[in-house]
Amino acid sequence: MSLFRKIFGSKSNKPEEELKSDNRGKYMPEIKLPIDERFTINFKANGGKFLYCENLDEVFSNLGHIIVENEWQDKQVLLLDSNLEDKFKDCDLTSTTKLSEATFFLTTCENLIANDGSLLISSKQIFEKKLPELPFNFIVFATTSQILENIGEGLRGIKNKNRQKIPTNITTIKHFKSGDEKDFLSYGSSAKNLYLLLLEDL
Repeated sequence: MSLFRKIFGSKSNKPEEELKSDNRGKYMPEIKLPIDERFTINFKANGGKFLYCENLDEVFSNLGHIIVENEWQDKQVLLLDSNLEDKFKDCDLTSTTKLSEATFFLTTCENLIANDGSLLISSKQIFEKKLPELPFNFIVFATTSQILENIGEGLRGIKNKNRQKIPTNITTIKHFKSGDEKDFLSYGSSAKNLYLLLLEDL
């Protein structure tokens, strides 16, 4: 049974309270949350909007809800990935490859990083473009099998999958809200209004 179903099937928001029982000694190691739960908690703490999907029909349905909610029905989507364009061809999207014409960006990512809730991307998704150049609104399609513990695992995975030609422009997106809450660690980073369509594939 998927851990996401347990999270979203319950209205209770007390996962950490349940883990920190009074019966545990103060010197006992803390119980570590499963990797997918840690990613979800950290991603939402970063300001990301998370939509869990059990199948592709739910992915398409949730994409439609995002577009209606933001009134993007008549807006153009930046689609740089031809495979993604083919996957979403029945979603009635008006796509463009010109940055100046796009209201939102539909993309994939390399990995989802559990320990800080960030998304690892490369030139496979954004080519040679810089994050600040891309639209403020992001919709990212990813799968639960892409969740990894840390950035080091993600970088090793990119290298192993692309031995012939390692992608360039590897970066992470971590800040999904702009405003006064930025600290010095996020200085110079580009905050994005980001929705994650996460497909269960495990």
